[in-house]
Amino acid sequence: MSELRLFGIRHHGPGCARSLRAAFDAWAPTRVLVEGPPEADALLHHVPALVPPVAVLSHAADEPRRAVYNPFARFSPEWQALAWAAEHGVALQFIDLPQAHRLALPDEAEAADQDDAGDTPRADPLGALAQAAGFEDGEAWWNQQVEEREDAAGLFDAIAEAMVALRGAEPASNDSAEPAGAPTIDALREAHMRQCLRAARREGAERIAVVCGAWHLPALQLDAPGTPTAKADTALLKGCPKRKVSATWVPWTYRHLARASGYGAGVRSPGWYEHLWVTGGAQGRERAAGWLARVATLMRERDLDCSSGHLIEATRLAESLAAMRGRAAPGLDELTEATRAVLTMGDDTVLAFVRDALVVGDRLGEVPPDVPTVPLQRDLESQQKTLRLKPEALQKTLDLDLRQPGDLARSRLLHRLALLGVAWGQLAKVGRSARGSFHEVWQLQWQPEFALRLIEASRWGQTVEHAATACVAERCPTLPGLPELSKCVDDALLADLPDAVQAATYALQDRAALSGDVPQLLAALPALANVFRYGNVRQTDATLVAAVLDGLVLRAAIGLPLAAQALDDDAAGALREHVLAAHAALRLRSTPEGHAPQAAWQQALQQLADSTLAHPLLQGLALRLLLDDGLRDNSAAALAMSLHLSAGSDAAAAAAWLDGFLNRNATLLLHDATVWPLLDAWLAGLGEEHFIRVLPLLRRTFSAFGPGERRDLAARARQGVQAAAPTAAAAVDWPADKAALPLPWLRRWLGVPA
Repeated sequence: MSELRLFGIRHHGPGCARSLRAAFDAWAPTRVLVEGPPEADALLHHVPALVPPVAVLSHAADEPRRAVYNPFARFSPEWQALAWAAEHGVALQFIDLPQAHRLALPDEAEAADQDDAGDTPRADPLGALAQAAGFEDGEAWWNQQVEEREDAAGLFDAIAEAMVALRGAEPASNDSAEPAGAPTIDALREAHMRQCLRAARREGAERIAVVCGAWHLPALQLDAPGTPTAKADTALLKGCPKRKVSATWVPWTYRHLARASGYGAGVRSPGWYEHLWVTGGAQGRERAAGWLARVATLMRERDLDCSSGHLIEATRLAESLAAMRGRAAPGLDELTEATRAVLTMGDDTVLAFVRDALVVGDRLGEVPPDVPTVPLQRDLESQQKTLRLKPEALQKTLDLDLRQPGDLARSRLLHRLALLGVAWGQLAKVGRSARGSFHEVWQLQWQPEFALRLIEASRWGQTVEHAATACVAERCPTLPGLPELSKCVDDALLADLPDAVQAATYALQDRAALSGDVPQLLAALPALANVFRYGNVRQTDATLVAAVLDGLVLRAAIGLPLAAQALDDDAAGALREHVLAAHAALRLRSTPEGHAPQAAWQQALQQLADSTLAHPLLQGLALRLLLDDGLRDNSAAALAMSLHLSAGSDAAAAAAWLDGFLNRNATLLLHDATVWPLLDAWLAGLGEEHFIRVLPLLRRTFSAFGPGERRDLAARARQGVQAAAPTAAAAVDWPADKAALPLPWLRRWLGVPA
């Protein structure tokens, strides 16, 4: 009869992994059964070529969003079982409940994602043992007793005894042959695993090794009293719902293996666990010194002081703490406290990057090219190789010059992936803008879940370009307003997707034709105008976008004077932001004099500046924009200012007009000899009651000026009203031939054609 041995382990435990490997070497099983999704059995031949951390991704074929990851690290006992079986040519099989059943159960996809990597569905099943031993929680107890101990003789027998005691103390569950109500997911899983064990026995395997989460071990003892029969397990599994499931290997990261990543059943310190695995043969002192040496290397790379004396003292302190706590060797807690006290001098900021880089780690696994993937993922991998964009778990900066063909192609790929929801790169803020005319800075960091998003996106196409185009076309009708559609056009232009630009542009035209909402029309302009900022560098055709932009400008200009009436202060402030953004956007487009949309916009500003019904804030703003564009002169501005700031004007309305007219820029006050005395006379003529009402508004206006501008205003005030206006600097007679020398370089830097 076949000999069956159960090895109860903690998922992702280096101590368990080392002991399991030693037990396999000593016993030499002829068949290995591992808790894992049976759908991945066909993928097990890839194990020798995989570089952990990796994960089995199982997803519903008709609904890729319903998916489960089963991760494996280098120090995972299951991974070592897989690797040992592959090295020795031993039959290997996954025996957990198939994901075809689990993903068909109501709300099981989310629960399964946590349950598959944990030891148990309970929060802390080892809490009773930990409490009896004087530990804070079960994880700390397990780490010291199992993962960090040097002598692991009899480990699996002790684990089995402890789990039998814990399961025996649990209240009756649905593990019986006649379950009351619907069976729990644990009952279904354990029933299926028992059936797999019975099948392996019937097939005549000589020595069968079963690797499973320690919690399940008592339920898998086939010959123990009270274990459900094969008939009972068959009845329990009968009628279990089922759906079609696909599975593949995907790279994983230590960050996603950690609890802090949101993967609820991971481990808190995968980087530390890898250190335990690598230094498995070392004594406690050597292991502690090796860890602190890694901390020192990390600090020195950041130019932080860390001498050999620091390391000696930190090692001694960690050993003393371990001795005080009755531990044979320092663990992560003792090493962390020693690092804080000696190496970082109590600076938790330094300790934070030590935890991020070492305790958690940034390792990203690798999967061979012949692992089954969807065509979309293969296309992306091909482009990554061509463009030399290697996916990495560590965040890195990518500086692109869009005048270079290779950098332009990288930018287009990143923008296309963003449209598909694969946010591999984020545009970084450089100065005041995330983009220049020929310059983009990206922050890149690959996440394992992008593999699932690519599977989801494969319904739109088999290449990144086709999928992104179809995604935009499908999304346009669902977008809520004009600003979102305008941004969609901009995104499609950045991604160089002509068909997507056309689809989004037509949708924008159709929506704008039915909209009379002026703020929405104005909000749609900045994104469309971006193409005129760097369109030549990106080699995009702006003809269609220009027509849409002109139409939006005309509609907004017609409605602006009326939209500025009967507004409260908050609504006027919101409209002001839209007007400023739209005005700045129109400046990006070079148009001939008399161009209809530009003329209509200027006429709308003229009407707004002269209106008596519009909100004073918008009247003042319109006048300032006209003044800056040379469409009103200083004398007209002074006349309007004297009118709005006259003694008969309402003080609050006058302050609002002044806020709009100054437009958060003190240049006019500092350099126009007529504006300053008018403002001074208005303020001096205010009564006490009016001055108190106006003061908060004026303070808000002046607070928008920069510190340098406020200092200059104070100096000007000290000079008095009659101080002479600043004189213009004398004109310099530049030699024309010398002035022309830097022009070629300036054209190249600014991306302006000759």
